[in-house]
Amino acid sequence: MTPHAPSTRPSTTRRRAKPVIREHRIPTRDSKPYIAVEGPDGNLWFCESGASQIGCFDPRAGSFREFALPAPNSTPIGIAVGADGNLWFAEKTGNRIGRIGRNGAIAEFALPTANAGPDGIALGPDGNVWFSEGDADRIGRITPQGRVTEFATGITPGSRPLSIVVRDGALWFSQAGAGRIGRVTIDGEVTEFPIPSPDSAPRAMALHPDGGIWFVDTGANAVGRITGDGTVVEFAVPTPDASVRGIAVTADGDVWFTENFSNKIGRMDANGAVIGEYDIPTPGSGARCITAASDGRLFFTQYDAGLIGEIIPEWTVNGA
Repeated sequence: MTPHAPSTRPSTTRRRAKPVIREHRIPTRDSKPYIAVEGPDGNLWFCESGASQIGCFDPRAGSFREFALPAPNSTPIGIAVGADGNLWFAEKTGNRIGRIGRNGAIAEFALPTANAGPDGIALGPDGNVWFSEGDADRIGRITPQGRVTEFATGITPGSRPLSIVVRDGALWFSQAGAGRIGRVTIDGEVTEFPIPSPDSAPRAMALHPDGGIWFVDTGANAVGRITGDGTVVEFAVPTPDASVRGIAVTADGDVWFTENFSNKIGRMDANGAVIGEYDIPTPGSGARCITAASDGRLFFTQYDAGLIGEIIPEWTVNGA
């Protein structure tokens, strides 16, 4: 493997049966679902970026609830569970961080920097909620009481921070505009690690049980892994120009990812060997986020089709 070429080695792992994929239609037209997360109630909570709503899908009943945000055109993107058990979300064009309780009560907090473009969001190791400011090249932190601190020193201008995850007591974030993965401590100290492939445009990230962070290289048509010391390995996606967008890791260590343009769900093992690529039933669905639920199922958002996809792996079906 050359420094600028993702690995293309063939799969040598087990072969599994095709998983079951179901789809659930969101009630609001043009909802444009984006990031989703399993809530403390076992429901799937997600951002409806096109409708300025927060959605809640009950997978047991197959039913939806939707909650309108106070301001229209706020474009909610990222969502995460806070230490208080509420759902916290980023309003990209609204330039706010919001909080919603499981009963639908909403509070919003304006950001100090204008047009910051908050995007990714995660619960930090300090009990605060951390988020990326993709249009301001900053990482923000908000306390449960709504006090905001922003960190910019050490972040490359124009790097466009997006997804954010927690590892080893720090926040790691993708930098789509710079082809890097960043790390910021809770004190605001930033380190950046370059990705070998040029124009990699990293986006979504997910923590693996082995401590590595997996991420999508949307521009390089690959999936990558970064270790704690900043070592990056990339693995090519078989389908050309797939537009890999979302990524999730299941308890067995498999890595699942969405292919936006090719309308597929991809799957690799922990060594980067491809297990399969599975067609999404609805054509042109615009698959974005994918997230693993505690019961072994996965859910993904279908931005262009207004659907929530549900994946039931074969070991869940067969009890293996």
